[in-house]
Amino acid sequence: MSFTANPGGTALQLRSLIRSSGELELSIVDMPVPEPKPGEVLVRMEAAPLNPSDLGLLFDTADMATLQATGPRERRVVTARIPPAALHAMADRLDVPMTVGNEGAGTVVAAGDSPAARALMGRLVAAPGGSAYGQVRCVPVDRLLVLPDGATAVQGASCFVNPLTALAMVETMRRDGHKAIVHTAAASNLGQMLERICRADGIGLVNVVRRPEQAALLRAAGAPHVCDTSAPGFRDDLVDAIAATGATLAFDATGGGTLAGQILLAMEAATRRTHTQAYSRYGSSVLKQLYFYGSLDRSPVSFERNFGMAWTMGGFLLFPKLEELGAETQERLKARVAAELTTTFASHYAQSVSLAQMLVPETIAIYNRRATGTKYLVTPNG
Repeated sequence: MSFTANPGGTALQLRSLIRSSGELELSIVDMPVPEPKPGEVLVRMEAAPLNPSDLGLLFDTADMATLQATGPRERRVVTARIPPAALHAMADRLDVPMTVGNEGAGTVVAAGDSPAARALMGRLVAAPGGSAYGQVRCVPVDRLLVLPDGATAVQGASCFVNPLTALAMVETMRRDGHKAIVHTAAASNLGQMLERICRADGIGLVNVVRRPEQAALLRAAGAPHVCDTSAPGFRDDLVDAIAATGATLAFDATGGGTLAGQILLAMEAATRRTHTQAYSRYGSSVLKQLYFYGSLDRSPVSFERNFGMAWTMGGFLLFPKLEELGAETQERLKARVAAELTTTFASHYAQSVSLAQMLVPETIAIYNRRATGTKYLVTPNG
C-alpha cells in the first residue's frame, strides 16, 4: 500500500455505508489526496486505535451472524444485514458513505500556506476526527497534538479519546462539586488511565469490573477500591467502597441493564451511613449523578426508584464536553497528555492490523468483542 502526498494522487480509505435496503457495507476505496488549505496539514496516518465508539460506527446494529466477505484480499468488501427495526434510527446516514476512525497519529507530509502549518513539516502529530482509518488526512493545525521528541506513532495513537475522556471525567467531578468517582468497565485502557490519574491527584475512585481477573489486574496495579459484579458480595462491597471514598458521581460504560440503578442505590445507602439526616420519604438530600458514556450492554436500562429523589442520569460525550470546558482547559488537558504519554496515558494493544486485515471476518470476530485485552491498532500504511 503506497500513495503520493501530491494532490492528484490517491490514497486508501475505509468506508462504512448503510444502504436503505438494510445492508451494511464496509470497503476500502481510493480517494484523492487533498491539498492542505492555509492552517491545515496533510498527515500520513501510521497508527489508529479501534475504540468502542469506532466499532459502533463500523458495525452499528448489524446482525453479525449474517456477516460475509467477498473480493480480493486487499480490496475485500464486508457486508451484514441491519435488522429492519433498527433502520429508522439511521435515517440520516442511509446511502451516505462515511469515513471511520476517531483518532490516530502520523507524520506531517505536506502543509498549507501558513507559518503554523509549515512549522509542523516532518513532525509526528496526533489528531482527532472521523477519518483515521485512511492513509492520509487533512487536519487543521489547532486540532493537533504535537508528540514529544522520541515518541512513536503507536504511543501517540490514543492521545485523544481515552486520555481526554478520563481527564474530562475528573474535570466534571470538580466542576459539579463531587469529590470521588465510581467507574464501570474499569479494567479497560480508559479505566486504567483514570485509576492512574486519580491516584496521582489524590481522588477517590471506585472501580467496578465484571470478572475476577479484571479485579486482580487493577489490584495488582495498586487500585484500593475494586468491586467485581460477579462476586457474591458485590452490593455490600460497592456500598463499602462508596462510603470510604464519598463518591456521588458515576460514569457508566455499560449503558444498559441494572448496574446504573445498583450504583445509585449503593450511593444512597452509603450516604445514609455517613450523613446524619432526619428521615424523609424522599431519601437523602445528597445529589447522586450518573453519566452513561458507553453501550457495552445493549439491553434497556432497568432500575427500581429506591434511591430517593436527589439523583440524575444523563449522557456524557467527549467532544461536546470539551467544548463546554473551554479552550483553555482543553489545552491544559492536552499538555498533560503529551507530558505523561508513556506513563499515565500509555495504551496497550493486543495486535496491529492493516486496513485490509480489518476486514477479515475472523479478525472482526476478535476485535468486535469489545473485551478487555482485545483492543486492536490499525496501521493504515502498514
